[in-house]
Amino acid sequence: MNIEELLHGESKNIEYKEKLPSNSDRYTRTVVAFANSQGGKIVFGIADGTNRIVGIDDEILFQVMDSIAAAIYHSCEPAIVPDIEPCTADGKNLIVVTVSPGTQRPYYLKSKGKEAGTYVRVGGTTRPAHPETIKDLELEGANISWDALPCIGFKVTREAIEKLCKDMNRYRKELKNRKDLPEVTETNLENWKLITKNSDGCTASNAFALLTSEFFQLAKTQCAVFKGTDRVVFLDKREYTGPLYGQIEEAVMFVLRNIRLGAEIRGIRRVESYELPVDAIREMIVNAHCHRNYNEPSSVQVAVYDDRLEVTSPGGLYKGLTIEQALEGHSTLRNRIIANVFCQMGLIESWGTGLRRIKSLAADFNLPPPEFIDSSIAFRVNLFRKTALNDEHQTGSKTSEKPRNSIGETSEEFRNNFGKTSDKLRNNFGRTSETVQVLPPEENDNKQNNQLEQLNSTQKKIVGLLKENSTLTAESLARQIGISSRSVEYNIQKIKEQGLIVRHGSHKDGYWEVKV
Repeated sequence: MNIEELLHGESKNIEYKEKLPSNSDRYTRTVVAFANSQGGKIVFGIADGTNRIVGIDDEILFQVMDSIAAAIYHSCEPAIVPDIEPCTADGKNLIVVTVSPGTQRPYYLKSKGKEAGTYVRVGGTTRPAHPETIKDLELEGANISWDALPCIGFKVTREAIEKLCKDMNRYRKELKNRKDLPEVTETNLENWKLITKNSDGCTASNAFALLTSEFFQLAKTQCAVFKGTDRVVFLDKREYTGPLYGQIEEAVMFVLRNIRLGAEIRGIRRVESYELPVDAIREMIVNAHCHRNYNEPSSVQVAVYDDRLEVTSPGGLYKGLTIEQALEGHSTLRNRIIANVFCQMGLIESWGTGLRRIKSLAADFNLPPPEFIDSSIAFRVNLFRKTALNDEHQTGSKTSEKPRNSIGETSEEFRNNFGKTSDKLRNNFGRTSETVQVLPPEENDNKQNNQLEQLNSTQKKIVGLLKENSTLTAESLARQIGISSRSVEYNIQKIKEQGLIVRHGSHKDGYWEVKV
């Protein structure tokens, strides 16, 4: 046991008691809260508030330990068996009660019953659990995923099934290394437990409703831009509903419209990039939807401030997982069906890597380390922006495309250039991609001209833009055409297969040769 860690003060996982209270509820409710959360320690013999070590007298030390064990045994349901052991600090006796995260949740005080006697930890305090939190704890204890439950009152239509299959197939076809995957069919939806067939037709899971409709009122994404660094003055706000993957796409596009798009000269080329890594933005928003607690009466929130991007997901980390464990690659899935669907669509690359990936991407952009904040009611990620002062001192920093009145402010011109979001789902939501450079165009034979005529309208636009500007990036092409960068990459691949463009050099410094 590390005594120094115990003496740092009260926290989410440590609570002090100066002496054994006459009313055992004053500490058994914290035992319950620790079991319902990420575990923790109660230290008897330290005054809370002052952190002064008062100790427990030798004569009563083991008597107090026995009383604590008896109170916990008789007060808590289901049974909680903590580790209770003595230790010494500054020559005085302490009693440390260690409670592990429980697996039979929810835990509660028998005398108060489940509804009133269930507690959780919020910051460094013990608080009664809301009814929504109790429902989530019940599902955890039963090892049931909420999104797998039948969606009562939701009608499954043929149109919804076909649209979900079509959208999933579109995402799968656009994945760089997964083009050989078979097409998603209704049978897959059954196997993945999105729908269940019965004599009356089909029963939808909660996941199916989330992926095809606006059935759940609070399953939405609220996006806002604030002036300054707090939630006082709105500069812009939007609310997105409908299928989750569509909300994710729209939310990512919202952020990209409201952060700086910079440019720098590399050799003879002008290269554009956003001030924040696009993959990190997407990862934050995808994780927020994938791991949120849908029993909580709130929505995913995406907020852009002058100094940071903040994404908040209802519900804390699942089943006692800690931030430290998550950063080490451990993962617990609150919504298993949604996680599987997102994985099939390529929105999730691998489980358990989300927080580490955000941290790594921030480091690659020379940004401050992201902040991860967990409580029983929400999980928040802050991705910090470079301030103007930091930009001046950063070598090779990006130069803003256009001066703006405020880092967070939007301009109508910028919005129009980027391309307004539409009600129709787009093929992607802004993957970063390699710089595209082209050589001066050359005339080709009739065969190549015939191949050019066989291209679709998007592919013809790409070829035309590449011939006009040798420094366009895939993101620039996406903005000018009004589609996503991933769709640009997909169409470039099709053009390449026709032999109309050839890649020279590396992904980073190479270029495309246009042969028509």
